[in-house]
Amino acid sequence: MTTQAAAQGAKKARTLVGRVVSDKMQKTVTVKVERRVRDSMMGKIVTRSKKYHAHVEEAGVAAGDLVEIAECRPVSKTKSWRVTRLIEKSRAV
Repeated sequence: MTTQAAAQGAKKARTLVGRVVSDKMQKTVTVKVERRVRDSMMGKIVTRSKKYHAHVEEAGVAAGDLVEIAECRPVSKTKSWRVTRLIEKSRAV
């Protein structure tokens, strides 16, 4: 397989944007991703959410921050995502 064929066959990693809910673990953050979908029966728009564990190397991410996560190979039993960038720091109240 040539390098050009390998580059064409490479998949682009899925990315999601969410809010950091917990940073209590070492090198791991819990990210809550919310999406808005239309209810099939009522037609009303509802918010669905899911939590992902994401790997983070630097300790610059804290609870409340808005981050982008990308899918990667499994790092542990529950971690298959990594933090790619910090979009917005949380505002202290």
